[in-house]
Amino acid sequence: MSDLKELCSGLPLNPLPPNRGRDPNVPHAPIRTPNLTAEEERLALRNALRYFPPSHHATLAPEFAQELRQYGHIYMYRFCPMLRMRAYPIDQYPCRTRQAASMMLMIMNNLDPAVAQFPQELVTYGGNGQVFSNWAQFRLVMHYLSEMTEEQTLVMYSGHPMGLFPSLPSSPRAIITNGMVIPNYSSRDQYEKMFALGVSMYGQMTAGSYCYIGPQGIVHGTMLTVLNAGRRYLGSDDLKGRVFVTSGLGGMSGAQAKAAVISGCIGVIAEVDEAPLRKRHEQGWLMEVTSSMEQCIKRIREARSSKTPLSLGYHGNIVDLWERLVLEFERTGELLVDLGSDQTSLHNPYNGGYYPVQLSFRQANQLMSTDPDRFRCIVQESLRRQIKAINKLSDAGMFFWDYGNAFLLEAQRAGAEVKKVGGGATEFRYPSYVQHIMGDIFSLGFGPFRWVCTSGDPQDLAVTDNIAATVLEEISANVSDRIKQQYSDNIRWIREAGKHKMVVGSQARILYSDQKGRVCIALAINQAIADGKVSAPVVISRDHHDVSGTDSPFRETSNVYDGSAFCADMAVQNFVGDAFRGATWVALHNGGGVGWGEVMNGGFGLLLDGSEEAAKRARLMLNWDVSNGVARRCWSGNSNAYETIQRTMEENRQLHVTMPFPVQDEHVLDRALQG
Repeated sequence: MSDLKELCSGLPLNPLPPNRGRDPNVPHAPIRTPNLTAEEERLALRNALRYFPPSHHATLAPEFAQELRQYGHIYMYRFCPMLRMRAYPIDQYPCRTRQAASMMLMIMNNLDPAVAQFPQELVTYGGNGQVFSNWAQFRLVMHYLSEMTEEQTLVMYSGHPMGLFPSLPSSPRAIITNGMVIPNYSSRDQYEKMFALGVSMYGQMTAGSYCYIGPQGIVHGTMLTVLNAGRRYLGSDDLKGRVFVTSGLGGMSGAQAKAAVISGCIGVIAEVDEAPLRKRHEQGWLMEVTSSMEQCIKRIREARSSKTPLSLGYHGNIVDLWERLVLEFERTGELLVDLGSDQTSLHNPYNGGYYPVQLSFRQANQLMSTDPDRFRCIVQESLRRQIKAINKLSDAGMFFWDYGNAFLLEAQRAGAEVKKVGGGATEFRYPSYVQHIMGDIFSLGFGPFRWVCTSGDPQDLAVTDNIAATVLEEISANVSDRIKQQYSDNIRWIREAGKHKMVVGSQARILYSDQKGRVCIALAINQAIADGKVSAPVVISRDHHDVSGTDSPFRETSNVYDGSAFCADMAVQNFVGDAFRGATWVALHNGGGVGWGEVMNGGFGLLLDGSEEAAKRARLMLNWDVSNGVARRCWSGNSNAYETIQRTMEENRQLHVTMPFPVQDEHVLDRALQG
């Protein structure tokens, strides 16, 4: 395809493309406030001009300076391609190796306007989850990938392509790091400066590792969370007539509406920004929308009464909704909500991740850039109000959990009443969903395995869906009851996935599986490619939010109580181990999910092309990718993980894990410490 060939030809310099500025037809990232000094502005401009020959500096410098001062970052809008950004079939990409083409496909999917939150700012989700820092980086990366051989590796430093370096055919084709800042300098304020200077970048999780698959990527995990919340808190698998109230319909949070309906409950999701609300409604992810509080309360009552599954988008502030639910309870004694959470981007609370109830959407966007200190105070006041209402509803019988978005962490920092009496450093009045719901599932080895059919053909996706379901059904016949429940949930999911129309962007699918399931599915798909039943290669990956990908004390490792919750060995070992066991590309990030400086996470992509070599890589890498995390969770004292890793060692005699001896008599400790 000539347009893709042109896109991959490097930076367009002779002539320069016209500077069209921002496209008014797509949503844009909030204005950043890096508070650079005059010397730092000069440095940011000098750094941006490094990508271009001096003959173009006089033209580009003034517009880059204007972008820096107007938007708080140099995005290089002039170099934003005119070509429709989407996942084109893999055979259309100019390349010397399909491994490189698979990355090109995944990168363009991350920036597809149907997928990306702020496509022109190269933000995929979460308000600031970047694929690259600027458009020059995108064009250089596409060029390098088109030229790459199987004896080269692309090295990526926080969005910047350092270049192609000689390596082995068995090496990863790309090594990606994002935000690898020395710990003492990993503060939010430092981040804003470093990003504005173009020297570091926040890649979230699957944005900066090129593995995002649209909101489907979290629908399944959200569905499992809601289902298991019902089992734990309400004592039932049947959620008909139960009301789940939450907020956010952007990137990751956009999955909540669909997940609520698949789970059978009534999902009410507040969203202040009309653009994502309309987008989810048009995509069929959200059944109804209202900006009327009266209509919202009326529909909750009607759906509760008829026990009809419903996803209702409330165009307004979540704090108003929580306070109205309190008022209804106080007036009538009727508790209209059973389950509650929040999925706003509170890892980024002062730059568009959270909108305070006191201001309109427009007023908030204006104030966050003109008076950031005042905006910070207003956000914290809003968080205190939100928690006050949640606490009242919780006291009345609602079950609330933190969704790992730093909601309770930021509420605590704002002075809200979320402290858990006698709790540890990672504990609050309300549990993290990992602590109460998903943590034990991770310890069983189950997590978000996913794949992308690079042909772009829905028929290939249907074939792989059937392969995955068949594999899981075969395995589940010989497992314990606890594991059978997980297999059952996932078989039900994958058998129904196609009819829920969850594909946004690439032809992708996700399910939760353990180590054995992941390996068997990957090998079966690889064989189907070899046999011609699947027409083109398939990329396998996972969310970093997984068994071993992420060290995050307020989310993925919040149920680790041996004092190591703040240690990041697991994520770093995961990244390194995947690299030499066969991954096509690997990524390591600072900050994904709960914010810069709060977490380390690693991800991978692996191309299945039907070869025996691909099967060998998948078998070796996927076994490690899961067992690394289960072993760590076992050592920290999790009984599920202990049983899981024991069983895995029995199945694989080359695996030898150091097993913990528990203290059986606590009096031994008492006597020793008293003596």
